[in-house]
Amino acid sequence: MTTTSFSTPPLSAQTRRARVGVALFFLTNGALFANLLPRYPEIKSALDLTNTQFGLAVAAFPVGALVAGLAAGGLIRRFRSSRVALFGTVVTSAGVLLAGLAPTWALLAGALFLAGAMDSITDVAQNSHALRVQRLFGRSILNSFHAIWSVGAVLGGLMAGGAAALHLPLGEHLTISAILFIATAIVAYRLSLPGPEPLEVIPTDTDATETATLRSGRWAKYALLGALVVVALSGTIFEDAGNSWSALYLSGFLGSSAGVAAFGYVALTGAQFIGRILGDRLVDRFGQRAIARTGGAVAALGMGAALAFPSIPMTIVGFALVGLGSATLVPAAMHAADELPGFRAGTALTIVSWLMRVGFLISPLIVGMIADASSLRFGLLIVPAAGVLVVVFSGVLSRSRSAATVD
Repeated sequence: MTTTSFSTPPLSAQTRRARVGVALFFLTNGALFANLLPRYPEIKSALDLTNTQFGLAVAAFPVGALVAGLAAGGLIRRFRSSRVALFGTVVTSAGVLLAGLAPTWALLAGALFLAGAMDSITDVAQNSHALRVQRLFGRSILNSFHAIWSVGAVLGGLMAGGAAALHLPLGEHLTISAILFIATAIVAYRLSLPGPEPLEVIPTDTDATETATLRSGRWAKYALLGALVVVALSGTIFEDAGNSWSALYLSGFLGSSAGVAAFGYVALTGAQFIGRILGDRLVDRFGQRAIARTGGAVAALGMGAALAFPSIPMTIVGFALVGLGSATLVPAAMHAADELPGFRAGTALTIVSWLMRVGFLISPLIVGMIADASSLRFGLLIVPAAGVLVVVFSGVLSRSRSAATVD
């Protein structure tokens, strides 16, 4: 399909301010929980928890996200996305602070459950508002917001590391973090778009509308949504490979030092950040479908080669290619879900976001079970398999270039 280029109207000051506001929401969301993660060893030691007890407490965060996540769409429609994002940020901050101060295992698990529940709602709300702003821009900007989330995560980790190095008590550190990022979220809210959420999203993607028309029928919208879920789940499998298994594979199966083993995760997240910085321009130039398929192929071939010819350098490069290939998948699936015909505003986006969190739960379980039955090398074959699924199912994404692109 060819796209006729035309000029978009000048952006208003309010729209430009709203982009800054959304960026601040994403930065805050990335930084809040990252302030807690590096201080987990202190919490475990202070409460004298076994590994099993600590693992169960940490699992309360994704469980809370799954329990509360499906409520996000209704809350957004009733209170609007910017207000929900602000409220969610405030309560997430409180949950993180309570987790750092918890005197018992039960209170730690409860605080992490609360933080996870509100984080999932905040995640949908900020993405929903980001997509409102993106429609006003008339071109892809969603990937840049996810890149800023990564910046926030790094900032939060550095804050936690600095606080630990200075021997700052957990309560003081997390109180400072909460005050700082709640204030940032208030600024973000004041910069956000005014007015209620649209009752129905008018697709800017003609391909999605054409596809829905060609596949008219009662179950067509669910088939399209299912394909988007596969794309988003594949993105979470790529991310979890670096988060959960890269260091174990490098240090265990390949025998690297602990310092070198960290480079698998660093390579994946660093390449993913670069991919998200470049992703909006690439999506505008070539369309979501082409970029997603290329990303799936790059991830599948990169990790496939690393597993077929195992070595430390090849594996680090393989994880970097997985990060690069995964960069635009989740934003693309969210964008397409938000504009999917036949759903109330925010509903399809909420479902995709919720099922993504299911992916973060089941992906490590699948890899672990395969690794126990054979080896971690075989367990990580889930990554190239997910890359193939992206290539197959990304046909549901738009093949059109942005109307703002000038040939």
